Amino acid sequence: MEASARACANIALAKYWGKADVKRNVPAVPSISLTLDQLATETRVRFDPSLSSDVVRLDGRRATEMEAERVVAMLDRVRREARLRLNAHVSSHNHFPTAAGLASSASGFAALAASASAAAGLRFNARRLSALARASSASAARSIYGGFVELPAGNRGDTDLAARPIAPPEHWNLRLVVALTEPGKKKISSTEGMERSRKTSPFYGAWLTQAPKWSRQIKRAIKERDLDTLGAAMEQSTLAFHCCAITSDPPIMYWAPSTLAALATVRGLRERGVSVWATMDAGPHVKALCGIGDATRVRQALDRTRGVTRTWVTKPGPDVEVHR
Repeated sequence: MEASARACANIALAKYWGKADVKRNVPAVPSISLTLDQLATETRVRFDPSLSSDVVRLDGRRATEMEAERVVAMLDRVRREARLRLNAHVSSHNHFPTAAGLASSASGFAALAASASAAAGLRFNARRLSALARASSASAARSIYGGFVELPAGNRGDTDLAARPIAPPEHWNLRLVVALTEPGKKKISSTEGMERSRKTSPFYGAWLTQAPKWSRQIKRAIKERDLDTLGAAMEQSTLAFHCCAITSDPPIMYWAPSTLAALATVRGLRERGVSVWATMDAGPHVKALCGIGDATRVRQALDRTRGVTRTWVTKPGPDVEVHR
């Protein structure tokens, strides 16, 4: 009763920020993402009758109590579906920085959902895996699929909300240049940030009204391979959700000085005729979306940006992969 899975992180082009149901991880707004080939998590799950409790190891270390709690909650959902009472050994490794605003929870819980289900003997299709992953991390629902993916908004009480594919990786040969701007983990988790924004930001209501419009624009631009329309809507979506965070009480500032420098680099390239657009998650790092022909120029410019410590170029990535 053992299986492993590899899932890739995704970057939201139309942002998810805010929950309609916190307990069930149901998003309040629709989101659209791009799955990335290099930002991957590999997870192995073994159900073992010799274990007296679940064992969770992340990146070679014993998981903290809080980290293990979320993993065990996922395992419990799988065990209920499989009518299984065995404890599990979970080993998960991220091939990129963890909890730093690079969507490690998305790839992590997508890989866990797929590996735990397979180890338990459940033959879930992609939609069932997506709904299972969403229960632990809403963005993980999108990492079940490769390429361009949509997660609809939900309502309080939803239990089976799942993501759905828009287009496969080969639909559009874009590149996303990731610029690492600040080391270490972020101090405020996305879940905590969303709730603080929902409760205290005066602009949260406007965000709920406007976010679906940007999502529709981005979905149409993906189908038409219109990078300028996609990029403009993506930047609006990004800045709007950060506006909610910044205007929360107390304020949530995910940005660092190097974040602003990287954003200025992207804007400067665009002013010189390069079709490149910036996005960020709940963290300080900047991701620049561009065509394949501009990727090297964009990366070189970000490498020269003050405060940027590392860059790499990613492309549309695959569906989650399971190995027994």
